[in-house]
Formats: sequence, structure tokens, C-alpha cells
Amino acid sequence: MRGKPRKYLLLLLAVVALGYFSYKFRNSITLEGFRWGMVWDALRDARPGLLLLGVAAIYVCYAIRALRWMRFSRTLGRTNFWHVYSATLMGFACVFLLGRAGEPLRPVLIAKKDSLSVPRMFGVYVLERVFDISATVVAAGVALLMFSARGLSTDENAHMMGIARSAGAVLLALLLGVIGFLIYFRYHGAAWLGKRLEHESWRSGWRAKIAALLEGFSEGLQGIRTWGDLGVLVIYSVAHWLLVVFVYLWVAHAFGGDLADIDFSGALLVLAFTLVGSAVQLPGVGGGAQAASFLVFTLIFGVENEPAAAAAIILWLITFASSCLVGLPLLFHEGWTMGELRRLAQTEEAAGEAALLADAERTSESGGSAR
Repeated sequence: MRGKPRKYLLLLLAVVALGYFSYKFRNSITLEGFRWGMVWDALRDARPGLLLLGVAAIYVCYAIRALRWMRFSRTLGRTNFWHVYSATLMGFACVFLLGRAGEPLRPVLIAKKDSLSVPRMFGVYVLERVFDISATVVAAGVALLMFSARGLSTDENAHMMGIARSAGAVLLALLLGVIGFLIYFRYHGAAWLGKRLEHESWRSGWRAKIAALLEGFSEGLQGIRTWGDLGVLVIYSVAHWLLVVFVYLWVAHAFGGDLADIDFSGALLVLAFTLVGSAVQLPGVGGGAQAASFLVFTLIFGVENEPAAAAAIILWLITFASSCLVGLPLLFHEGWTMGELRRLAQTEEAAGEAALLADAERTSESGGSAR
């Protein structure tokens, strides 16, 4: 089967899959007063041009993520933009279908497409998450400052803003701890790991897995070697998250009413709360991210429950679930199933662990002979 018939079949399979998962999770969203009917009612009155602009912008965001990943991994081997971009879309589709259990599949898919080490890709993944957590902390801080400066913080939402500040402080402390660990491991990790591998117990069992992952992290951290590297990565991150803020703004304005009064700083505040809420993401449900958006819309901006719930769901569909529009057909096109992806992750990780342990042992032995 070739040409257009195959494309039509892939598109049909993607639509059927999306329909199945929509039906399966139709009663899973538990926002106050939420009904799927209100989403369709809201969409009838929404401005479709702004919603389509949001979808297009999200795919640009995925492209920026792919470029940033390539910059992270440029010392680990050659990467192809389309390979990284398509694997990114497939990876986020897996996260939508499986929840957090699907997170490891994106590094595996990228590694597989460009024949790179899986553990080293997990090192890149850790760096990516650190940059995203940094963006969350910065967005929350800037949004709260802008919000307070405009005098919009009232007694009614003071408790919620207090919780947000506390959560931001915890995230900041966590971020500083992770950055400190990564800086230390960037410069001293190889020596530390070499000493551990001098003991036989670190060459088998669960310690061997930890050693392999740490070696992969150490290799991944080599992606930031100069201030120029850091500057380029920061530019990619700022461009990505600024575009996401505009997506939030466009979606809010698409529904009109009180939502149309939300400006850039308001959209930034919604994004900050949503990023914190996404930490409790459930498979195919959205959970915390939707609830966080809904709470900001209703408690801070005074939006009615029904349009707030509809906007929260549409935001989730555009910024997260829309990856399936292309990601699922790509998965079907390449013949992947969830079971095969899990087995691939296990097989590739085991092979990568063996190779990294061998490299680490050679490093340890050469270091010992040099002494």
C-alpha cells in the first residue's frame, strides 16, 4: 500500500484512536460543573482563527524544543532535525496516552532514530527538565510581581496567591538544589563514578544501573561547555515559553467575555499555575493542569464556571493533546505499539548500560594507571 491510500488509512486510524480515547476518558474530567456539552457550546461561539493560530504555534514550540534538544546533544553525535522533531511529537503523544509513565519514551525514540546512546539521551532529558523547571519558577515569579504591581490581588484570592508564592519558593529551592548538583556532577562526576566502580558491588545489580544512568547524565551534561552554549539554550527556552504564553492569551481571547479581558501578564499567571498543576498529570485526563487553569480563571479573574471550564479544557487540548494529531499517525506509520515501545526502552537501556559501564571501567582503569 503506497501513496495517498496509505496516507488516508493513517489519518483514519489516527481519528479512530483519538475518538476512542476521547470516549474512554469522557467522564474522567472532574472540574466543577464540567460537561463536555459546554465545550461544544463554547466552541460554537469562539473565534476559530485564534484557536487554529494556537495549534500552529504549539507545533512551532515543538520545533523549538527539537532545536534545543539538538543543541543539548551536539557533543553526543549527529542528529537530524526531522528525526528529533518527529520523535518529540511521538513522545508527547505517548505522554498523553500513558501519563508520566510515557515520559521516558521520548529520549528512547530520539536515541533510536539517530542511533545514539539511550542513557546519554536521558542525561539530555534531565537538562531539558531543569530548563523547564527554571522557566516555571521565573514565569511564576514574574507573573506574581506583575499581578501585585497592578493591584489585582484582593482578600478573596489572597489565600490562593499565598499558596502560589509558597509553591514558587519550594520550586526555587528545588531548582537551586538540582542546579548545584548538576554543576558539581558536571565537573566532578566522572571522578566520583570512577571511584565507585573500583568496588565490585558497583558493577552488578541495581548499583550498576545507577552507575550507567549517572554516566549517561555526565555525558549529557557536556552539552553546555561554554557561556555561548548556555546563551543559545536560554534563547531557545525564552522563545518557547513566550510563544506558549501567547497561545494562552489567544485561547482566552477566542472565547470573548471576561476571558477577553486577560492580558499578557494574566496569561503568564495562568501558565505559571498550569505548569505547577501539571506535576500531577494523569493518563489522558490532564487533572491538575486543567484544575489549576480553572481556579485561576474563576477565583482570580472572576470568570463564570462554564466558560472557565471550557477554556481550561481547550487549553489542555491545544497545548498537550494536539501533539496526537501528528504524533499518533507517526507512531502508526512507523509501526510502533505501546508494548513495543516499552520493550524498546528496556532493551536499549540495557545495551546502553553495558556500553557505559565498560566506558566507565576503562576510564577508572586508565585513571588508576595514571596515578
